[in-house]
Amino acid sequence: MHSTRARLAACTALVLSAGMLLAAPASAGEPAPLPAVERPSADFTPPTLTRPSAGAARAGSGPARAGAAAAEGSRVADPLSDFDGDGVSDLIYRAWTGDVYTATTTGDGGLFNGTADQPPKDVVPIGNQDATGGGPEVLMLSEQGALTMYADATSTAATYAWRGYGWQIYNKLVSPGDVNDDNRADLLARDNSGNLYLYYATGNRTAPFSARVKLGPGWNAYDQIVGFGDNNGDGWADLYARDTAGTLWFYAGRGDKSGPFAGRVKVGSGWGAYNQIIPVGDDNGDGAGEMLARDTKGTFWYYSGKGDGTLAPRMQSGDAGYWHFVPQFGGASNSPVAATKEGVLARDASGTMYFYGARTNGLLTTRSQFGPANGWQGADFTHLSSLDPDGESDIAQLFDNGLYIDGTYVGSGWGVYNALAGPGDLTGDGKGDLLARDRSGNLYLYKGNGQSTGFASRIKVGGGWGAFNKILGAGDYTGDGRADVVARTSGGDLYVYPGTGIAATPFGARLSVGGGWNTYTKLVTPGDLNADGKADLLGVTSSGDLYDYLNTAPGKFGTRTKTGSGFQIYNAMS
Repeated sequence: MHSTRARLAACTALVLSAGMLLAAPASAGEPAPLPAVERPSADFTPPTLTRPSAGAARAGSGPARAGAAAAEGSRVADPLSDFDGDGVSDLIYRAWTGDVYTATTTGDGGLFNGTADQPPKDVVPIGNQDATGGGPEVLMLSEQGALTMYADATSTAATYAWRGYGWQIYNKLVSPGDVNDDNRADLLARDNSGNLYLYYATGNRTAPFSARVKLGPGWNAYDQIVGFGDNNGDGWADLYARDTAGTLWFYAGRGDKSGPFAGRVKVGSGWGAYNQIIPVGDDNGDGAGEMLARDTKGTFWYYSGKGDGTLAPRMQSGDAGYWHFVPQFGGASNSPVAATKEGVLARDASGTMYFYGARTNGLLTTRSQFGPANGWQGADFTHLSSLDPDGESDIAQLFDNGLYIDGTYVGSGWGVYNALAGPGDLTGDGKGDLLARDRSGNLYLYKGNGQSTGFASRIKVGGGWGAFNKILGAGDYTGDGRADVVARTSGGDLYVYPGTGIAATPFGARLSVGGGWNTYTKLVTPGDLNADGKADLLGVTSSGDLYDYLNTAPGKFGTRTKTGSGFQIYNAMS
């Protein structure tokens, strides 16, 4: 049976990971498959949100502020995520467990309800959509492409209003604010090919968006896109976008349905220092929006809009490094990946399993024991990206020619394979899939049913995969939102096979990462280590030193960083 969704501490306890090769098919002499085990848990209290001078110069909030703006002849949009009613934007975010929390300026944030059935991979605050006088609406996107609207949100509660399906075709959803002057925030969506679409809000909770309008191609040049509100004083919602070189660009809103944004203007460089950029609306009442940017150490930096599309010098917001535990902020500009893996699974010589969670800063948490002592001795296992909607990764075991997922029997005949990998969704339907290689070097794709209980008939990917001693994957390495695979030859050459999202031809032409990767006795795909939306790598040397390789650009990795030692005690990491 599958595990109950763990209640991990967002600060410390994180989940499984990595996809490793199986050395050989299991035999009857090996231990029976273990079910998924309850993961460590701890209480978590969201902090109070603090920002430099937030609300200090506000001329009232809510209706009073709107009336003042009308008297002055200008239009000022309400905040997209004001959950406590003070007129200032709050934070809403997903923890590693899949639970959603709020952090407010008044300190009444907490666990946000309504997400238990399909934990979201992304959260999109979208303001009050129907002018009812209630709280704002919130969109939540599941890993399998269900988009759900929750209405009249407070800091701890909301009402289910609508759900639509098929949204897995997009790798980014973001609200820029009100694009067409109807006092409702609209929705932007970018597909995996880089086309940007606009969904106008209708104000109808049962059909909240009109048919999409294509704005244009080429938006895959950006790894972060953030809706900002108005930052040039014309009342129209604006947009910022960061390219993979770290340059930030400004797109001014025009109020023109045929072309809602003007041509881009360069704002500045060096923005690659941030893994997520979050809009916070007009904090100080001057008519220009503000933003928070989180660096790789977990520190928030606050940028005030100057009213002309540019930004004032940054100020530190809150304690240094405090926000390292959040994998996804609502409204953030990155492209969140579906549930892949959340850390590293490591087994020692005695057969005891441990996991190290990711912390969004490229580092791992202190290890926690996973399952019974000595319980994994001799087990033939592979850690997979999520195969069902629960937001957690899964464990495959080969035993007596059979395949088990989290201890549940899936089927027989799997003893013909000497390698399994679970990189995520390879077919474009939002459901996790499985790769299997036989002893002749043929690679097969098994399309998942979305429940981790079965697979469609296998599809042959191709031959020649016996040249690789590692076939791994956990998310997106090329920046297009599709799951990819990395493979290492016995000579140490590493390649990325970019996913296409097409079951019949799941991979495009391979990309060379480089040579020398046989330096590592263990190569691990832990998922996204720094919460920027791109999958990363870990390598362990024979002496036990741990290095991380963070994905810096499509198909490329930065210089390695040593992040630990003593990992030679493990005979398998995954």
